[in-house]
Amino acid sequence: MSRFDSLKQKLSEGVLVTDGATGTMLYQKGVFINRCFEELNITNADIVKGLHSEYVDCGVDIIETNTFAANELKLAKYGLVDKLAEINASGVALAREAAGEDVLVAGAVGPSGVDTASHSSEASEKIAASFRSHIGALDAAGIDLLILETFSDVKELSIAIEVASEFEDLPVIAHLSVHSNGQTEIGFDASSALRTVSSYDNVVAAGFNCGIGPADMLDVVKMLKHNISKPLSVSPNAGIPRNVDGRSIYMSTPEYMAEYAKRFFEHGASIIGGCCGTTPEHIRSIVKAIHSLDKSQHSSAANIIIHEKESHEIEGFAPIALEEKSKLGYKLANSQEVLSIEISPPRGTDVSDVIEKAKICAAHGVDAINIPDGPRASSRLSPMITGLSIKQQANIEVVLHVCCRDKNVLGIQSDMLGAEVLGLSNVLLITGDPPKLGEFPDATAVFDLDAIALTALVSNLNRGIDIAGNLLKKPLGLTIAVGANPVANDIDREIERFKLKVQAGAEYCITQPVFELDSFYRFMDATSDCRIPTVAGIWPFASYKNAEFMANEVPGVVVPQKILDRMSKAKSKEDGRKIGVEIAREMVEALRGDVAGFTVSAPFGNVNTALAVMGKVDV
Repeated sequence: MSRFDSLKQKLSEGVLVTDGATGTMLYQKGVFINRCFEELNITNADIVKGLHSEYVDCGVDIIETNTFAANELKLAKYGLVDKLAEINASGVALAREAAGEDVLVAGAVGPSGVDTASHSSEASEKIAASFRSHIGALDAAGIDLLILETFSDVKELSIAIEVASEFEDLPVIAHLSVHSNGQTEIGFDASSALRTVSSYDNVVAAGFNCGIGPADMLDVVKMLKHNISKPLSVSPNAGIPRNVDGRSIYMSTPEYMAEYAKRFFEHGASIIGGCCGTTPEHIRSIVKAIHSLDKSQHSSAANIIIHEKESHEIEGFAPIALEEKSKLGYKLANSQEVLSIEISPPRGTDVSDVIEKAKICAAHGVDAINIPDGPRASSRLSPMITGLSIKQQANIEVVLHVCCRDKNVLGIQSDMLGAEVLGLSNVLLITGDPPKLGEFPDATAVFDLDAIALTALVSNLNRGIDIAGNLLKKPLGLTIAVGANPVANDIDREIERFKLKVQAGAEYCITQPVFELDSFYRFMDATSDCRIPTVAGIWPFASYKNAEFMANEVPGVVVPQKILDRMSKAKSKEDGRKIGVEIAREMVEALRGDVAGFTVSAPFGNVNTALAVMGKVDV
C-alpha cells in the first residue's frame, strides 16, 4: 500500500491522534535549552526513543520525529551541517523503533530559518535548497508522511510543500501558526493561506499548531474551518506559558486539553494532537476522550444494518401501527400531548423510592417515566429491570433509554427482544456518553452501533427481521424514539444525522433540554422535510450551581447567559427552585402547540419539581 493510501485509509477509519511536545519535554528531562535538541538523536538516543515510547504507550496514531530544526541553516549554528543526514536518519530510526507496526512515523519539519521578509528569488532558492536536503534525508530514512509545522509565512510553507512534491508518494500535513485574530505572526491572513495550502495535491490535511492554547485555537477553528478543503488538523499548545522560577511552565491540565479535544472533534477535526507544553499525560487524556467519541461515530455495523434494511431481500411483516404499540404511541399518533418525567435508576438494588415517585407521577396524569441508561456514563441499576418494576408496581408506562456504549450488537438485540416480551414497548435509542465523562473513565466503550444503526436494527425487528437477516415468528411492536440536539456545536452534522435516524425508522424524537427558542425553531425548520413528532426536553434548574453545572459540564447542553443571570439572583435554595420552575414553565408555554409534548427531568430525583413545571402541583 502506498504512503498516501495508508494515511487516507487511517483517516477514513476515524480521527487520528498525534503525539505532544518534543522540545519542551526534552527540556523537562534535563536537556539544556542551549543544546541542539536534534543532535540528541545521535548523542543521547535513549532519551529521544524513550519519549517516543511514552507517546506510543498513550495510544497515539502518529508520532513525529525529533527533526523539527534539523536543516542546514539551523544545524550550522552548532557546527553540525555535516551530520544532517545522520541526525535525520537516526531521528526516523528511533521513532520507527518506538512506533512498532501500527503507529505512523511523521517526519517533522519546521521553518528553514531564512529571513523571508524580502521574498526575493535568491531567498526562495535558498529556502528550497534547505528543505530539499532536510526532507530528502527524512524521505530516504523511510518516513510514512511529512508534517510541516509552525509556519508563519505562507510563501515559505508553499515552497516546502512544493519541494515535498518532488519526492514520490510523500503525503503532507501542513500547519500554520496563528494568533487568536486569525493572522500569522508576520501578518498573513490565515483564511487565504489555508485555501492556498489546501490546494496542493500532496497536502492530505491542513490546519494549525503552536502559538496559542486550546481555547483560542478553537475560536480560530470556528472562524476558519470552512476555508480548509482538506481534513482539519490541530495541535494547540497547553495554554499560555507562565514564568515560574525562570522556567516556562504550561498550566493547562490534561483534563482541560481533553475537553477541548472533544470540541475540536465536534467541529470536524480529523487529526488532533498537542504542541508546546503537552506531555504524555495530556496526550493520554486526549486519546481516551477522542477515541471513545470517535468510535461511537464510526460503527462498522451501522452501514451493514441499514444496507440490510434497504436491500428488501426479506420482506418481513408489515410494521404494527404506532397507535397500536402503546398508550404513548396512541397519543403521539393522534396528536394528543404527551407528558413524561425522567427519573434515573438507583445506584443500588432498592427500587422502592423510584416506585413511589412513579406512583406520584401516575396519580397526576403523567403518561410515562423516562429511564436513562447509565446517564453521563455512571453505573446504575439496569433500566430494563427498573422499567419492569415501575410498570408492574406503579401502573405507568416507561420509555427505556437504550445506549450503544456498553453492549455489543448481539447484547442490544437480545435486550430489544426482552423488552418486547416484558411489555416495555417504548424505547429511546441513543449513542451514549463515552466512559471518559463518567466515574469509570478506564471502562471499555463498545459502540458496535451508533444511534442511527440502532434505529435501523429496531426498525428491522419491528418488521420481524433480526440482525443476521433471519425472519422471526412475529414482529416486535416497539415505539422508536431518537434524540435530537438543536444546539449542537456542529449543527449541520446534527441535522444530517437526525435525517438519517428518520430514514432508518425513527417515529418520534426527544430533544436535549431546551433553554433557547431561536435555535430550537431553526432546527425544526431545517428538518421540516423529515418531520416526526417532537417531544421537547425541559430541565428545571434546582439552583444557580445546578445551572452552572449544566452549562459547563453536561455535553450537548447550552444554557444562555441571560438564564444563568436569572438563576444567580436566587437568595436561597427554595428561591432557586422557584426561579428554575418559572424558567421551565416559560419554555413549556412558549413551545406548547408546536411540539408533541414534553419530557421534564426531575432534578436530583425531585418529581414534584417536574410536576410543578407541568402545572400539576404548586411550586
